[in-house]
Amino acid sequence: METWRNSQAFRQLTTEQLSRRALLRRAAVTGLSVPIVAALLAACRQAEATPTPAAGGAAPSPTAPAATPTTAAAKPTAPAATPTAAAAKLSGLIAIDGSSTVFPISEAVAEEFQKQYPEVKVTVGISGTGGGFKKFCAKETDISDASRPIKDSELQTCQQNGIEFIELPVAFDGLSVVVNPQNDWVDQLTVEELKTMWAPEAQGTITRWNQIRPEWPDAPLNLYGPGTDSGTFDYFTEAIVGKSGASRGDYTASEDDNVLVQGVAGDVNALGYFGLAYAVQNEGRIKIVPIINPKTGEPVMPSLETVKNGQYVPLSRPIFIYVSMTAVERPEVDAFVRFYLQNAATLSEEVGYIPLPDEAYQLAAERFEKRKTGSVFQGVEVGVSIEDVLRREQ
Repeated sequence: METWRNSQAFRQLTTEQLSRRALLRRAAVTGLSVPIVAALLAACRQAEATPTPAAGGAAPSPTAPAATPTTAAAKPTAPAATPTAAAAKLSGLIAIDGSSTVFPISEAVAEEFQKQYPEVKVTVGISGTGGGFKKFCAKETDISDASRPIKDSELQTCQQNGIEFIELPVAFDGLSVVVNPQNDWVDQLTVEELKTMWAPEAQGTITRWNQIRPEWPDAPLNLYGPGTDSGTFDYFTEAIVGKSGASRGDYTASEDDNVLVQGVAGDVNALGYFGLAYAVQNEGRIKIVPIINPKTGEPVMPSLETVKNGQYVPLSRPIFIYVSMTAVERPEVDAFVRFYLQNAATLSEEVGYIPLPDEAYQLAAERFEKRKTGSVFQGVEVGVSIEDVLRREQ
């Protein structure tokens, strides 16, 4: 990686004074790994002529793991927001960690929030949904990003440690199934075919493409997917196999979606799955496969529209933030969560995700105002209306 950091491309990216959000988008499109992105973010901070107070602190190491928090900063090229008198009084540190899927939304919210509240520093890490909950329930973070609802085991750990939380959905995401662009035989897939590929009993048994459909090539079936600490893994296995966590183990696993993109892009016999936003950002390097809607029998391509209108099933899901009740007593955390809910629709769409219906944001805001704690989800639920779930306790 040191060679890459000394290259002309690296110097060009860092001298362009990209905002963190723009840099993350460009990194996703070019398929850079998390350590390289961390190096770019550090270099951008070092190159800023007049860093904002919110961007203070040491830059993350270029070799830091994905879980290392990054500090969100305002766009260097944008005019600095003029803080109000109330904003000037807010200060402190807000620690967020968890899902790599939710990370771009939380990062975008943090960037915009710090323009208005420059004395508040927000760190956003990527430990995966499961890793984020471990930190959250150990009182190491204030907010946990999650691409699935909290599990019973995680809930029990939080309760044992005296952690109460408010569960807030913030956007929709579709899970994309992708193949290599040179794959000319797969034009659509059924849920049953995906189950045949990914069920635990497929391990060591379903290894060739022609075992899925006889007319497909007698070629290796090389699978790529999230690791077991990922909320995407939990949701996919629930939706496709029928049980959260039930999956074959002989596939290339990574918590870094860019690693999965690179794997599929470089292997004509590959098939993988990950969040829709990453797939869209890498169109051309991978090919998104339509999935047959089990209710209509029609193939549906995942998109903002088909996820939002419920046509893309069963691989559409809500994504969340979990807010510590202890943390929300601090005025900077209270202000950040209010800002998050007010801007989640706009910023989630900006970074490639699907906003919730307006009613869902209203219900989430009411839940936050009333400080309703606990989860209204019954584990990972497939195909449920987010509004209906939020109404359960009304």
